[in-house]
Amino acid sequence: MRTEEILVAIGTGMFSWDSSTGRITLDAEAARLLGLPAEPATRPGAEVRPRFHPADWNEVDGVVNFAIAEGTVAEARMRILDEDGNVVRTVRSRSKPVAVDSPGRHVYVLMGTLQEVAEPPEATAAHTPLTGDWRRSREAFLLDAGRALAEAGSTEEVLRVAGSLSMPGFSPDGLALFGVSGDRLTVIGHHGHNVGDEKPFTFMPLETDYPAAEVVRTGEAIYLSSPAQYRKRFPTTWPLARDFGRRSWAFLPLIAAGHTMGAWMAGFRHSVAFSPDERSVLTTVARMLAQALARAGAAETERELSLGLQKAMMPSLGPGVPGLTVAARYIPTGGGLQVGGDWYDVIPLPNGRIALVIGDVQGHDVRAAGLMGQLRIALRAYAAEGHRPDAVLSRASRFLSGLTDTYDRVEGEDASDAMRFATCLYAEADPETGTLDVARAGHPDPVVISVDGTAVIRQTAGGLPLGVEKDADYPTTRVVLGAGETIMLCTDGLIETGGHDMATGWTRLRPVLEQPSEDLEKLADDLVQAVHGPGSHHTTGPLVDRREDDIAVLVLRREGVRTRRTPSRRSAMTIAQAEPERVATARQQLRELLHDWADPEQIDSAELMVSEMATNVLVHTDGDALLVAEVTGERDERRLRVEVADASDELPHKRRPGEMASSGRGLVLMEMLADAWGVDPRGEGKSIWFELYEAEKPEATGAAEGS
Repeated sequence: MRTEEILVAIGTGMFSWDSSTGRITLDAEAARLLGLPAEPATRPGAEVRPRFHPADWNEVDGVVNFAIAEGTVAEARMRILDEDGNVVRTVRSRSKPVAVDSPGRHVYVLMGTLQEVAEPPEATAAHTPLTGDWRRSREAFLLDAGRALAEAGSTEEVLRVAGSLSMPGFSPDGLALFGVSGDRLTVIGHHGHNVGDEKPFTFMPLETDYPAAEVVRTGEAIYLSSPAQYRKRFPTTWPLARDFGRRSWAFLPLIAAGHTMGAWMAGFRHSVAFSPDERSVLTTVARMLAQALARAGAAETERELSLGLQKAMMPSLGPGVPGLTVAARYIPTGGGLQVGGDWYDVIPLPNGRIALVIGDVQGHDVRAAGLMGQLRIALRAYAAEGHRPDAVLSRASRFLSGLTDTYDRVEGEDASDAMRFATCLYAEADPETGTLDVARAGHPDPVVISVDGTAVIRQTAGGLPLGVEKDADYPTTRVVLGAGETIMLCTDGLIETGGHDMATGWTRLRPVLEQPSEDLEKLADDLVQAVHGPGSHHTTGPLVDRREDDIAVLVLRREGVRTRRTPSRRSAMTIAQAEPERVATARQQLRELLHDWADPEQIDSAELMVSEMATNVLVHTDGDALLVAEVTGERDERRLRVEVADASDELPHKRRPGEMASSGRGLVLMEMLADAWGVDPRGEGKSIWFELYEAEKPEATGAAEGS
């Protein structure tokens, strides 16, 4: 009996399809199955195509392309329509595509068989991948799976997503992810198994006759449709798989960046034929799993490195200093390695004092972190030698300048691009007296919180950032903390994160600083949360959310009785003859002290009088001016008293300046604007003072005349 007769007897027809011409050659049985005259013929594709359901026809090209790529048989179920568009039967097509060499064109010849499927389409829908509904389900599944795996930030999350995957029509009931350690197979994780089931497969040699090991060795997928097929191909390790009670298995390579990093096993309790479409879905999922695992592994390595660097670079605050309480926070930026150029330090000094240091090296990269580490060590060394704050910063500036020069020579970068600088604030604190000698290199000013809770930016003298000039000078400002007062040092990340500038960022932080808080640790947490929200108050631990800039915060409080029965706030500063520009600083400091004063006009008046008093000292004497401003009393009933003292014994006299006179108005202004004013002689020098009352004002009084 001829082959054609045998095929007819079993209801099987033969066909060939030339994609270059689009013509299809059918034998008599194939033509009959398609509803055409039962005779051999070669017909145009446009004539045959209407016999197939449109959704099934659209799938054929993808199935064939997959078969060409994998070198497998193209198999599909296709619904046949009559002339009225009704489904009359379902046929199964099995064919072998052969690619034809045609430059610039994708050409192939398809030769295979058609055979009628006895089951109705509804009964085989779950096993028939080639339908429009299945295609839409597959695309939706792959889209959801890709999105979920892309968001997984750790290996544990990748495993959780992989275990929740519900593939359309053939979901596995168990899976395992294998990795490679040297010449052995490891189990990264599994789902659908009991604890301990992975032990026989852990650290299995790669030469073992086991599907996952072979997949890792060859980089090619293995599909086992039945237990008999598994037992025949892998008899040695079949006993390990037998007890799990599965009927089909798919082992696929996990390939990332061209490297096979492991294998994925999907096990099924029902039989799966692993059609080309099913293999296509599994291959796509394996590729996404590999990429997700590679990203998660890199992120976990990065987090581990970040945590190690942070622990190494961030100092311990130590056992504490009697009379002072210190709290600190460091929050890294979320971009790249979670380390950067911000740092803080608390350094015990030989004279029994402590040094507070906070700084920010330009940049948020590894180089910034490296420079920061070296600069921190240098500052510690200079401080341990007993240098004053100005000398410590001068030496640090020369050190950083030399360091960046070395980087330029080693890396061959342009100096304008490679130069790094750092801002820094260095304060030497005396626990007994509460004094802090502050030197500042381009860094934000400190904030002082008085006993009554008022937070004021303490203006201090400063110099250029470290590393800009080798021989820069850094003047020192003395700040005195009373019992119970607090000083806060921070980097600009705390102030400017979230699109704020220095002014608006300070406005955002002020309510946090002024809320009652006996616990410095809580205050440090609240400051960070005000910028980044809850969960961002780690001292050294890495954070996963993204941040615009690193943050370092250092808070110090002088211990003592914190009482609000007699609320007061105080500010003091020296205006030297050689620094007339500090008159403007004095005005700004006074405005900060009166930020919540009820009458804005009184604030303007106080600024004007301070400017006149300080300027008179600089113009009419040879000494410096010492300015002290203090606010006392309950809100809405407070008193402002400002004193400007100098070393001259000559008392001022009130004058009657003409309309065009450029001086002589100081005491006249005080008589007009102050609620009370006067001049007090002292043992050496004098003190000029004025008072303003926030509540109902008594008649202004004067205690001296002249100017």
